[in-house]
Amino acid sequence: MVLELRFTEIVPPRSFNVGQENVVEISDCGRIRLEPDEMVTFENETGVEYDVVRKDWGFYATPSLNGRLLDFKLHAALVRNQHGKYFIFLVQEGKEREFEKYLHLEKNEVVLWLDNDENLSDLVPERVDL
Repeated sequence: MVLELRFTEIVPPRSFNVGQENVVEISDCGRIRLEPDEMVTFENETGVEYDVVRKDWGFYATPSLNGRLLDFKLHAALVRNQHGKYFIFLVQEGKEREFEKYLHLEKNEVVLWLDNDENLSDLVPERVDL
């Protein structure tokens, strides 16, 4: 089976500013189209990886929060901004100080860390067997 990468580069990248002070410039560099059960891995210069898998019903947006994501040195956090919008952030191990600065600058707060069994099990109601 030969798979063909379906990547569309945006040249020049579409740029726009975001954040409380509109000082962060984001560059939209391209699009990747996946078929069901295909995966793409993103990585940074230090080798930290992040997988996204397409399914016929949608996407696995992250590897397991309390498993493979931790193996990739990423910690998931549920974050809320001052406008009541919620986000899932993935924080690289060793970058906690930069993350805290970003939270403060953007007036965001961590609602819950989603990277440990205790916090995750607290989200699941106790089962009552009938």
